[in-house]
Amino acid sequence: MHVVIMGCGRVGAALAVALERLGHELAVIDQNRQAFRRLGADFHGQQVRGIGFDRQVLTEAGIERAGAFAAVSNGDNSNIIAARVARETFGVAHVVARIYDPKRAAVYERLGIPTVATVPWTTDRFLRMLLPDGVAAAWRDPSGTMAVLQLPLHEGWAGRTVGDLEAHTGARIAFIVRFGTGVLPNHNTVVQADDQVYAAAVSGTVTDVTTAAATAPPSD
Repeated sequence: MHVVIMGCGRVGAALAVALERLGHELAVIDQNRQAFRRLGADFHGQQVRGIGFDRQVLTEAGIERAGAFAAVSNGDNSNIIAARVARETFGVAHVVARIYDPKRAAVYERLGIPTVATVPWTTDRFLRMLLPDGVAAAWRDPSGTMAVLQLPLHEGWAGRTVGDLEAHTGARIAFIVRFGTGVLPNHNTVVQADDQVYAAAVSGTVTDVTTAAATAPPSD
């Protein structure tokens, strides 16, 4: 497959080299000629100097036969413009844009442009390494808006219903892992000791949700 990458920074260069090793045909676009040095002497793909959302530059990079396009420059605006041109003008099937601003990422996701929200994703990675028993999200949507996380349940929740837990935490219980098997719960499912409970929550509420789950349930 022919892949076009806009941006030859560390991420763009690493992505290009990895894709070429997998047997794909690459074209990398960047305004700075010196940036192509990151690709190394063994890179055999096309190097195109220019603005990544310029149609002539994209055409030179082979966008018309490309099966995928990645916009990974340092500018949110440039990335989203290039991604929209690749998708809407040239009809590239697989398009993704790196976005630093999670609020913008959410907007562009609604426009049908898949994004990678760098800040929330990186934050989760740091949390996993700094707090191995902490509350880092097990999954986060590309816009960084929603997260799925394992709840650190207080032992007092054993014997209470999923409905009680949802009302107390404000989150939606997505699934439970019980004795190594996934369970899709309903409002009346009773939480058992040693259950691994995963909840879906809005990213900004994760701390409140986990704090509520870690406290004893209110008495009836």
